[in-house]
Amino acid sequence: MNIALIGYGKMGQAIEDIALRRGHTITCKISSHNLQDFNPRVLQWADVAIEFSTPESAYANIAQCLEVGIPVISGTTGWLNRKEEIDELCTKKQGAFLYASNFSIGVNIFFEINKRLAQLMNKYEVYDVGIKEIHHTAKLDKPSGTAITLAKDIIDNLERKKVWTITPPADNHSRNLYIASERKDPAPGTHVVTYSSEIDDIEIMHTAHSRTGFAKGAVLAAEWIASGKKGVFEMKDVLEIG
Repeated sequence: MNIALIGYGKMGQAIEDIALRRGHTITCKISSHNLQDFNPRVLQWADVAIEFSTPESAYANIAQCLEVGIPVISGTTGWLNRKEEIDELCTKKQGAFLYASNFSIGVNIFFEINKRLAQLMNKYEVYDVGIKEIHHTAKLDKPSGTAITLAKDIIDNLERKKVWTITPPADNHSRNLYIASERKDPAPGTHVVTYSSEIDDIEIMHTAHSRTGFAKGAVLAAEWIASGKKGVFEMKDVLEIG
């Protein structure tokens, strides 16, 4: 499989390493240093594009891939206010697009556990719930895309929470779901969901030990979508969970 890497930071480099070890070829590596090389002519050699860039450039990057008929997966966070436009473009072009806030197999299983726990806790109003995420200092967005996905899934299944916030609530009966963010090194990523009452706590946690899990999941998603898929997908489609 020929892969176009759009974004060649630490994550892009980790994806390259996994892809090469799985027998794939990297046809181009686009970063902030060679943006002039990102064009339809370069993309024509690729079977799939893997996009891990910046919130400012993600929309244009993904759109360009879809315009020339290249399946694309993206893990860039911070641009999702325009995701609906990308979904519509993908449908219009009869293309293939997959977005995930986190490509780790373990995290996607964690997402499903989080949904189920929220469903179970819905009728037990004595428990308040909060999220904490810890990442390395190079991660600038707060909260993480993974934490936002966890929060949205809780809100969809827990009637007493209506919106997530990064502002600590005034009391334990707030309708807001608080996400606490911490940045320290080294920390590839830890996410904790805690339900607290006066008598006990219930806690689920996922801790990444390196970027390898994220990179491997991204390559698996690229292999899956490049096999002739058409439409808009999520990582749970690749893993057949949920």
